[in-house]
Amino acid sequence: MATLLTPEFDAQLAAARESSFALATLTTDVKNSALLAIADGLDSSIEAIIAENAKDLENGKSNGLSSGLQDRLLLTEARIHGLSAAVRDIVKLTDPVGQVVRGMDMPNGVHLSQVRVPFGVVGAIYEARPNVTVDIAALALKSGNAVVLRGGTAAENSNRVLVSVIQDALARDAVQTIDSYGREGAKALMAARGFVDVLIPRGSADLINTVVMESKVPVIETGAGVVHVVLDESANLEWSVDIVHNSKTQRVSVCNALETLLVVESAAERVLPAVLQKLREADVTIHGCDKTRAIFPDSVSVTEEDFGQEYYSLDIAVKIVADLDEAIAHIRKYSTHHTESIVTNDVASAEKFLAEVDSAVVMVNASTRFTDGGEFGFGAEVGISTQKLHARGPMGLQEITSTKWLVRGAGQIRK
Repeated sequence: MATLLTPEFDAQLAAARESSFALATLTTDVKNSALLAIADGLDSSIEAIIAENAKDLENGKSNGLSSGLQDRLLLTEARIHGLSAAVRDIVKLTDPVGQVVRGMDMPNGVHLSQVRVPFGVVGAIYEARPNVTVDIAALALKSGNAVVLRGGTAAENSNRVLVSVIQDALARDAVQTIDSYGREGAKALMAARGFVDVLIPRGSADLINTVVMESKVPVIETGAGVVHVVLDESANLEWSVDIVHNSKTQRVSVCNALETLLVVESAAERVLPAVLQKLREADVTIHGCDKTRAIFPDSVSVTEEDFGQEYYSLDIAVKIVADLDEAIAHIRKYSTHHTESIVTNDVASAEKFLAEVDSAVVMVNASTRFTDGGEFGFGAEVGISTQKLHARGPMGLQEITSTKWLVRGAGQIRK
């Protein structure tokens, strides 16, 4: 195989590949012990991690990094403890490796079983998200995979210290970072077929699209989050206020934050004033259609571009629609197929929404912020897959395994 970038780069990937063979056969107890060592290492390295993270934050501010991305980049003591707690949660989860998916006996006595196995080497390309470094490394280890990380320039110092903590706990080549190779390293990783079994991008729509279009390595596509909430004619007012506010403001810099609010016209006069007033009190800028601005003047005009926008900020697009059918049609046009939610007291409307909206996660009467591996009980997540092949929605341990067939016979031959 021709050199991908430099001999040193190739050596790192080869070491990850070699490590994956050993990881695939480790017992659950050994993997859990390594995970606990990682969690302990995070808790005991908080000062060093925060110091390196501060360098990235300062660089980000100097380079005009958006407030939303700065929030994603930030590591506080509480967030680091949260990362170590997530690693400990992964320890408690069932090891997927070796699980029997299905099995059967053929008429000739040959026994078939389909079992879960690791991918091998998982590559990840992401930006300004140092938490992903820990989440993916921990999930990869528990599922028997090695991992190669390209975490982006914005978080380079943070990622370096986090990988160092992880590698000290593992004392092996199972987790590699290629941040020092810059964009050329990312391009080489996308070409590393034979070294890397699957590539997972996380970040902006531009980053994800670039990886999907240019990678020679199979990609599990995670998606940008143009997320919608629909307030139906029968929507409970208190639920509407709380769900919209939480979906938009609980953390604006994440992919499951609300970006577009759709309100059925027959409910608009009843629910919109309170819903939008609560948002304005939280400093959210309302980008409203003409009907919305007539009901709530403290807003600005919405544009066509706003409806396809993932803001990562305290902004929201609002549109009043004629009925639920128009709301669903709007979602089909602008959604990135991440998460959509409806607030309704009508069972028929709820079931129609669940059946007709084609996104990775479709909700009734719940905040979109629940689309998360930790909230779903996965401990952490590799990402939110918005594609339809292999995995969809929050990706945990099972989603970064494949399967193989085991065939056990006693001398049978095919006739």
